[in-house]
Amino acid sequence: MLTADAMTIASAVRGEILAGPADAVSTDIVVDSRVVVAGCAFVALPGEHADGHDFCRVALEHGARALIVTRSADELGELLGEAEAAGCAVIRVDDAAIAVRDLASYHRSRLTCAVVGITGSTGKTTTKDFVDAVLSTTLRVVSTEGNRNNELGVPLTVLRASADTDVLVVEMGMRGVGQIAQLAAIARPTVALITNVGTSHIEIVGSQDAIAQSKAELLEALPENGAAFLNGDDAYSDRIASMSPAKVTYYGLSTACAVRAQDIKVDSESKASFALVSPQGEARVSLPVPGRHNVYNALAAAAVALHLGVTPEKIAEGLSSVTITAMRMQVFTSATGVTVINDAYNANPVSMRAAVATLAEYGTESRRIAVLGDMAELGSLTELAHFRLGEEVPRAGVDVLVTVGERARRGAEGARADGMAEANVRPCATVDEAVEVLDDLLVDGDVVLVKASRVMGLEAVVDAIVSPR
Repeated sequence: MLTADAMTIASAVRGEILAGPADAVSTDIVVDSRVVVAGCAFVALPGEHADGHDFCRVALEHGARALIVTRSADELGELLGEAEAAGCAVIRVDDAAIAVRDLASYHRSRLTCAVVGITGSTGKTTTKDFVDAVLSTTLRVVSTEGNRNNELGVPLTVLRASADTDVLVVEMGMRGVGQIAQLAAIARPTVALITNVGTSHIEIVGSQDAIAQSKAELLEALPENGAAFLNGDDAYSDRIASMSPAKVTYYGLSTACAVRAQDIKVDSESKASFALVSPQGEARVSLPVPGRHNVYNALAAAAVALHLGVTPEKIAEGLSSVTITAMRMQVFTSATGVTVINDAYNANPVSMRAAVATLAEYGTESRRIAVLGDMAELGSLTELAHFRLGEEVPRAGVDVLVTVGERARRGAEGARADGMAEANVRPCATVDEAVEVLDDLLVDGDVVLVKASRVMGLEAVVDAIVSPR
């Protein structure tokens, strides 16, 4: 993590020291007053519901050594004297969020570790978890916490790395054209991994071709001696590979991929095992999370790890014990004997189909029930994508479909159009309505998949099943 005195911090963020000693040394950067510890620097970010400046005194009480603020000396008033007395430097900047990015850029310039940048339309957080798990068997790793993959999360991740870090793993999300380039300019990846190119965010950027171009910004950020890893079974990989100045390696299921899976088996809980095949050797891999699609995420992690010197045996060990970020294929069993697959963090057409396939492969003598909510940011594809997803549900062998939201109602129509019985299709307008329907519907032995875009808040459905009031 960053260790620097106030003068160095002020220089890096183009700020002015308003009070306190210029030689006050901070050993961490935080933006949440609740996690302030003695010796750290606190950045007072403005927010929708609270202003960080209102918590500067809390940061002082907990031993902060620097406060990074945007208010003037007059606006700060007595706080300056209090900071001076506490030996805490107060540094004024024009924009606190930009200051965090500037600090991360300064810190990144001092790091010598490998930096793995990860993006993609689906699976990037789970793949990040897999990469972290396999690398940690051999190397000292710092990686993105949760899904902090945006303009604030990426620099904060970079700032957590230190001189003894071997690999920094940075997940990068996309909100529009040029954003990956901006994040990559901070993280400066030496290794790039793109999971796939789908249709999520098409409403924002306009077309799948534009999404591919945006994802490829990560490849363009690589140095010539870096390394790129692409899904060899993804239709866009050959096109975007030409944008990489560094060597490209493919992973996937086809024999043309350097790192590939063979002899894939899926058990009654939809957990996959496979033979990992690579130029460095082979190993049998068993994944602890459900979903055949996770074979691709595991192969991506394996390809990166092999490049960084991890053996196939260690990769298999890491993959077998991975801990996945919350609401990504988490499996719970309720007190009434209902199994819930919580994949409610986000959704797009590709990840929805993969989740439905996972449900279909889950062993049960009772029913398989899909609770599917709206998919956001699909633009002109919205109605067709939901309708076609609905068609997939009965084809996969799912017994009951519960939809949540107005967009997802088209999925209910698609399921009916493909022959699903009217009684087994239950469109709901709200989460509360879905909870009521499920309360009457579920019986011991049912397996329930819950998935939608984050804006739908379908974790409330999971909570209602697992911990009913």
